[in-house]
Amino acid sequence: MRYLPLTEAERADMLSVIGAGSVDDLFVDVPAEARLSGPISGLPAHASEMAVERHMSALAAKNMAAGSVPFFLGAGAYRHHVPASVDHLIQRGEFLTAYTPYQPEIAQGTLQVLFEFQTQVARLLGVEVANASMYDGSTACWEAIAMAARVTKRDKALLSGGLHPHYVSTAQTMAKFTGDVLEARLPALTAEPDDAELISAIDGQTSCVVVQYPDILGRIPDLAAIAEVAHAAGALLVAVVTEPVALGLLEAPGHLGADIVVGEGQSLGVGLQFGGPYLGLFGCREKFVRQMPGRLCGQTVDAEGRRGFVLTLSTREQHIRREKATSNICTNAGLCALAFSIHMTLLGGEGLGQLARVNHSRAQQTAARLARVPGVTVLNDAYFNEFTVILPKEARAVVRELADRQVLGGVALGRFYPHAGELAGALLVTATETTTAEDIEALASALEGVLA
Repeated sequence: MRYLPLTEAERADMLSVIGAGSVDDLFVDVPAEARLSGPISGLPAHASEMAVERHMSALAAKNMAAGSVPFFLGAGAYRHHVPASVDHLIQRGEFLTAYTPYQPEIAQGTLQVLFEFQTQVARLLGVEVANASMYDGSTACWEAIAMAARVTKRDKALLSGGLHPHYVSTAQTMAKFTGDVLEARLPALTAEPDDAELISAIDGQTSCVVVQYPDILGRIPDLAAIAEVAHAAGALLVAVVTEPVALGLLEAPGHLGADIVVGEGQSLGVGLQFGGPYLGLFGCREKFVRQMPGRLCGQTVDAEGRRGFVLTLSTREQHIRREKATSNICTNAGLCALAFSIHMTLLGGEGLGQLARVNHSRAQQTAARLARVPGVTVLNDAYFNEFTVILPKEARAVVRELADRQVLGGVALGRFYPHAGELAGALLVTATETTTAEDIEALASALEGVLA
């Protein structure tokens, strides 16, 4: 069948209904400098299939893939070993879909997977209830802020300086349309997070305090102390976990007083994949469940007493009236949730703990070796699998020179905070179970050469 595009008359009819004068009016929120005024320069109007394959292969060859060189990047996206069985299972015909069916009860397998995913996430985060996944960690963080505002009837959120700047930016973008007030701060370059400064800012107008655990510098905040003060002021504590493997060693945030716990599930079952798709985790106390965004799968029995699964709660705009929806941006990253659940099942509780201990051990080995590099200072007193080092040179330049020496040596915090001079020499280094002794020595040797 031929593809027949819309006619000019049809386009005009649609624009008239929505009150737009032209298609360009639909893009007014995109800055003019970010919009193309014509075809992308440098691209030919047409090319043969073989020519396109050669060109794209040449572009791909310019990438330095994570597994090809010593790799110490992290900051919210982590390289872990994903068992081959995960990819094998998610590609089975009955699983290979990204979405919950819109007539869900006829897809019992999909609902059971999501129910078990919710159970795993709730246990991992230390909360009473978890939903059937979110788009990613940053949007889950915003959803938690919006949910806290609904619960407390307040609209001022305090964002810890240790919260990932991409999460901060996502929340700030969404808050432009809701009127929520976000008080964000820069991280202090100290061995321990400045919990006291954050606690002192909590007042009677605060809806929630958002704290990353571990934070962007790899430090571990005292969630229990923050929760106590937040609750006394009538505010909620939102804990953000960008590295779920850490919860194999660290106490679950929900057990430390967090009311809402969100995070990024990419570390388990989902590879780096050049930035996505990823997987948002979301859990909370049961008393707040009616304000939770997304979907909730439940277990029940049918008319004959047989075990079955249903879509218990759907508070997104595709299921209920848009103005009644708790969220209009959440989505169920179903295939990524399945990958997460399979990996968690393969590990089990004991296996997750073992994996976490290996991660911490590799990070300790890396920190100890880098501490012997002249001019390098390890900032952290405590960390899980990533920590910050202070360099005598601008870290962004050092990272580029390390890449030239075939080592991906970490994330320069100056990329995130270009106007914070104190952070220019700070380098976030991550080690996981994939890090070998040879990798650690390669990083240290390359760093010694760069700093010499």
